[in-house]
Amino acid sequence: MKILVINGPNLNFLGIREPAHYGTENYESLCKKIETYASEKGDTVSIYQSNSEGALIDRIQEAYSDGTEGIVINPGAYTHYSYAIRDALASVPMKKIEVHISDIHKREAFRQISVTAEVCDKQIVGMGTDGYLMAMDALHMA
Repeated sequence: MKILVINGPNLNFLGIREPAHYGTENYESLCKKIETYASEKGDTVSIYQSNSEGALIDRIQEAYSDGTEGIVINPGAYTHYSYAIRDALASVPMKKIEVHISDIHKREAFRQISVTAEVCDKQIVGMGTDGYLMAMDALHMA
């Protein structure tokens, strides 16, 4: 399966930003973990990160024509209010899994809302960075 992993704002600061919520694993380590897991499963993976809403939308739209079969997305803070990212996700017909390192349902009230989850096949929260691996597995079952 050709999988696209998309990470939104501040994920590049993983390990630096709020380690009590997001852990101490850095972004480079997360990317290697994802690439290794994909390779072991026989999947092809591309990983993309941007702090810009428009760039994330552009990459989602690019997935429509580049052979991507499934998307794992952590929209970061855009989860809670970006109808533009929600609409971009809704417009691409492949399988989509939303993932969050922390359990957004047990955090601040504004973080408990996901406008993107309803256009994804599944949401995985609170499993740390292993949630990405679970999401990759879920793409095969979605």
